[in-house]
Amino acid sequence: MAPRYAPSLRSRLPPLAIVLQVAFIVLFAFFVETEDFKEENEKEFINSYANFQDVHVMVFLGFGFMATFLVRYGFSSVGFSMLVAAMAVQWATLLNGFLLISSSSWKIRMKIQSLVDAELCASSALVAMGAVHGKTNPVQLLLMSLMAVTGFVVNQWLIHTLFKTLASFMSLHVFGALFGVMTSWVLYRRENTPKHQKEKFNSKSGLFAMFGTLFLWMFWPSFNSALVKYKIIAYGTYLALAVSTVTAMAVSALSSPKGKINMVHVQGSILAAGVATGAAVTTVPWMDMTIGFCAALLSTLGFRYLKDHMLHAFECHDTCGVLNVHAIPGMLGYFAYLLIRLVRVDDGTVAIRLAMHHISILLITVSMSLVSGIITGLLLKWSFWRPQQDRKCFDDQAFWEFPHLSVHK
Repeated sequence: MAPRYAPSLRSRLPPLAIVLQVAFIVLFAFFVETEDFKEENEKEFINSYANFQDVHVMVFLGFGFMATFLVRYGFSSVGFSMLVAAMAVQWATLLNGFLLISSSSWKIRMKIQSLVDAELCASSALVAMGAVHGKTNPVQLLLMSLMAVTGFVVNQWLIHTLFKTLASFMSLHVFGALFGVMTSWVLYRRENTPKHQKEKFNSKSGLFAMFGTLFLWMFWPSFNSALVKYKIIAYGTYLALAVSTVTAMAVSALSSPKGKINMVHVQGSILAAGVATGAAVTTVPWMDMTIGFCAALLSTLGFRYLKDHMLHAFECHDTCGVLNVHAIPGMLGYFAYLLIRLVRVDDGTVAIRLAMHHISILLITVSMSLVSGIITGLLLKWSFWRPQQDRKCFDDQAFWEFPHLSVHK
């Protein structure tokens, strides 16, 4: 039986979801058309569809199950991740078509690569969602996903306009993580300090979360190659992920007072190498492995020490530790990429211009994520969206039916 003090979303979620969905259908009807398929494009279609399938599994299965580590938040982890991704993909397809794809007409010619790009945008929204995981209702998450995708695509468009290039792989993770952290900072609840009583995991929830992590781990090489569009990056990504797995478990045990491995720390840290190598784009195996080692080291130590300090020093609660999994490894990989390019430049003036170019891209991405995250947090803080009470955070019963708990009259 759902507790009576859990706020009903009947007057909020259905109208918002239906209105948004009808609006997207109308927009697709007027502005989107499918690209004509020709025989000579068959090989390109097959390759793109393979990337689409891999990214599709990661976005809708991997991210959802990875967040099921909370013992009483399994339904919401999977269900809300799917809801956010499904809405974000549609909105990202429209925004990418209008802002990033040049066309003489207002028509968006959609192809399989359009869906891949849209799901990559959706993954940035899912990264942001991890920071507020368990503390927001589905209405807030829908609005947050639209704001995150809008901010991310506008950031890409701004960088493309100013520098005539698209932002690197770094922007997806850094933008999503910082956006989510700033939103969580605005929505901070003192009642959840130092740790909410339901913010814990057990063996069953940990196992489901590891299931999602393994899907992300296995498909991350395809994820990198789909975004960077440089297929050889998959080799280094795989090796870096292998290194990060070993490093994360070793450092987790080493930093533990009892010398034991923390499963939650490992689940996030073994993916940090995929984030870092995607931003670095070295194509040299030993470099990718070194970057993966450093990323896993920083990520594991961040889970062990930084997360609690962020909570107490800055009153910022990051549920899934997206700062350690995505933001820090993303910046590490980006600076590694910049350093490698600077080493290969002989002219000092060219090196300075190159450094300023890439640092400017990073600063724009960070600024856009922080500002849009704060704006989104202020929007979601409005009581009109009926956020759940503090004691109902991290609890499925606030949103889902449990027939075995119902009282039949």
